Order: sequence, then structure tokens, then C-alpha cells
Amino acid sequence: MPLMGLRESALKLILFGGKGGVGKTTCAASAGISLAEDFKTLLLSTDPAHSISDSLEQPIGDAATEVKDARNLSALEIDAEKALARFKAEYEEEIKKILDTSTNLDQEDIESVFSLSIPGLDEVMGFKTIMDIMDHGEYGKYIVDTAPTGHALRLLTMPRLLDDWVKMLAKLRWKYRYMIKTFSGKYAPDEADDFLLNMKKTVKKIEELLKDQSRCEFIAVTIPEDMAVQETSRLIQSLGEYGVKVKQLVINNVLEPRDCGFCRERHKEQEKYISRIRNRFGNLRTTIAFLQPLEVKGMNALSAFALQLMHGDPVNRMAV
Repeated sequence: MPLMGLRESALKLILFGGKGGVGKTTCAASAGISLAEDFKTLLLSTDPAHSISDSLEQPIGDAATEVKDARNLSALEIDAEKALARFKAEYEEEIKKILDTSTNLDQEDIESVFSLSIPGLDEVMGFKTIMDIMDHGEYGKYIVDTAPTGHALRLLTMPRLLDDWVKMLAKLRWKYRYMIKTFSGKYAPDEADDFLLNMKKTVKKIEELLKDQSRCEFIAVTIPEDMAVQETSRLIQSLGEYGVKVKQLVINNVLEPRDCGFCRERHKEQEKYISRIRNRFGNLRTTIAFLQPLEVKGMNALSAFALQLMHGDPVNRMAV
């Protein structure tokens, strides 16, 4: 069965995730090529080790780049460090003001704190970049090639991390506000308060999008091997705990039965894990993507793979 529902106009954000090496980039790029037939589409990568350039066989950087030989398709590899630098540059005055008015830190200490690399903030900036791009409304579909499972989970739990960060700053700010009101009788909100309010709104907006099944869908990608199946199970369970429901699953690199001893044994081994996947994830729509004889990269190979992934076209099963 092919992937379904991705052409619904209300669905804007589609994320592909799973264990490293299962074919997330191939699935994301192929889906992007297919959806670009009907929608202006942006393919994004949040993986620090970007593979989109290799998959498309053309240089893709941290600015939206039109994909050659593809109608309505652009791609972008998010540079989390640059995104963080832009964030700090934009809000440096507000953040330093909160630290200056709400702590006993001197200017040297504030500079040191501001320059710290906060764990998880790269994922925060990665998703904030996606939201900023989506706010412009230039594209009809946003396809995300996520990093392997651990990074992907941090990306999708970013609202919680960002919310904790905002709460910490707000707590500091509340103490300052309390002191001002105590001694002067009144408090006038300033740009630092506006910054915290806007960040709180951003958290809520992202959280609402991720949990809205009509606007956002996470598609798990796996292969019929034990470690991949186990990691996929943990991924789906963790996403569910965060309110992100997975509805579709791609089983990639499936070998069709052939008339040779190795192929029969390998097929039998894969069938064991495919059966386990179907039993464990019986509520998910499962799409089988067959093993290809050549590496799937470049427009021709990705377009052929897209026919199988998005349309279930049996003609494009190039099994070995």
C-alpha cells in the first residue's frame, strides 16, 4: 500500500524519521518530488550530517535552493549553529536585560552566560527555523528529513524544552518585577517582557501544530531487521507520549522472493520481522518499499522510487 493522505491541502508539515541508515532521506526526497507535482514544496533537513545534497546530487545549503529538473521543489539544509547565532543577535538585548535586572551577575558574567552552548538548543533553533519559514506561507508542503531517532525526538519535544527555558527566564523576571512593584508601587512592561511573551506564543504555536493531525504528520521509516524494529517501537511510543500520533510506517529495503538460495533465506528472515512489525503496529498503515539494485539518488532514481512509495506502482519494483 502506498502512503496516503499526503496530498490533503490542509496537511502542511510532513516529517520522516527513524533509525540512522533506514532510508529517511530517500523517502523524504521522493515524497517531495511527488508532492511538488501538485504543490509548491520545500524539502528540509534537520540532520547535522545532511544527506539531501547527496540524494539530489546537487549542492544544497542553508538557504532555499531550487532543485534542478523538479517542478515546484526547493530544498534547504538547516544550519542549527547559524540559526542560534541569528537568534542571539536578534534577541541579545532582551536576554541580557533579563539577566542584568534579575540576577547578581556582573557584565562579564552575563557575557559568559550568553555565550554558553545550551544542550538541546540546536534542536530548538532547528524547529524555530522551520516555523519561521512556514509563517511566510510561501510553500504548500514542508517535508522534513529528520536526524536519527534521538535527535528527532529532541526536535519534536522542543516545545517542552523551550517552554522550560522561557519559564526559567520568566521566573527571574518575576522576581525583578516584584522588587520594582514593592519599592515603586507600579511596574511598566518593557521589551524584555515582550520577548518572553512572544516566545511563549511560539511554544504554544509549535505544540499545537505538532499535535494537529490534519496539519502535521510524522511518518516512521524502518527496515526489516531486529534493531531497527526495536528502535522504531521506542520511537512511536515516545512520540505518542508527547502527543504526536504516528499513522503510517514505511518498511524499506524489502527483498522480493527470487530463485536463488541466498534470496530465499534473506526473504524468509525479512518476512519474520515484517510479520513482527505488522503485529506490533497493526493500527498503522504499512507501506512496503522494495530493495533497489542501485543506490537511490538523483532525480531519475528518486522519481522511480516515488512511484512505488506514493502510488504503489508495481512496475517500479527493481528487486535483486
